[in-house]
Amino acid sequence: MAAYRYCEAVTALQARNFSYGIRLLPEPKRLAMSALYALARRVDDIGDGELPAERKQEQLLGTRALLDEIRAGEVTEEDTDPIKVALADAARRFPVPLDAFDELIDGVEMDLRGEEYRTFEDLKVYCRCVAGSIGRLSLGVYGCADPKRGAEYADTLGLALQLTNILRDLREDAVNGRTYLPAEDLARFGCEQGFASPTPPAGADFTGLVAFEARRAQGYFEEGLRLLPMLDRRSRACTAAMAGIYHRLLGRIAAEPESVLRGRVSLPGWEKAYVALSGLAGGRS
Repeated sequence: MAAYRYCEAVTALQARNFSYGIRLLPEPKRLAMSALYALARRVDDIGDGELPAERKQEQLLGTRALLDEIRAGEVTEEDTDPIKVALADAARRFPVPLDAFDELIDGVEMDLRGEEYRTFEDLKVYCRCVAGSIGRLSLGVYGCADPKRGAEYADTLGLALQLTNILRDLREDAVNGRTYLPAEDLARFGCEQGFASPTPPAGADFTGLVAFEARRAQGYFEEGLRLLPMLDRRSRACTAAMAGIYHRLLGRIAAEPESVLRGRVSLPGWEKAYVALSGLAGGRS
């Protein structure tokens, strides 16, 4: 249907890493995943947009109302919002835990409040809202041999991906006035001055900080990837591809920490395609 095609277009344009993975899914699951991504993208765009905070809050409340409409079964194909139509259809076809979208909105509201994180335990709450929620939503489409344990592993894998994102976007976030790494870690490595400069803070052990956070993310990757054997072949390939791309990204950051202060670290298209094909062949990249 046209609503799904719209969501696929949003996904292809806005989420290159994500789209490499979902291409490996059979069509019904691929379409459902594009609907999930399209709404998640809308929520993120509200948080990152230029509107005043009050308008952003209004739009987030509107998104919560949209979710309530879907939960109540009130959305028809004649609705003018293609994302709402596609997501409502996906929720009818698959046991999608729509409450996870409310958690995603909670995470964006943390950003709007300008929250900073004193400890890693504090940061984990945020990561589980903005990334673990996506893992749990995805699991609703994939299906899982052990739903309870699978949800825990999906949440942990989301934590690994978000930590990688935080490291990759360290400079960009700093320029935008955001700091996500825990204050206790910044103090431990002498990085309290922040990362608004393309060079590490004077006297700081920036390499040590990145190595510490990368090891932490690596541990969560190893734990979260225990999800793979619980999934069917195509869903396993999709998850392995998306996780593999971020895992390689983490490796590059760990190998050259200061690269994140010079610009966004990324993988070339051919390498992403290789990781996706490796996932389909049964590899974990």
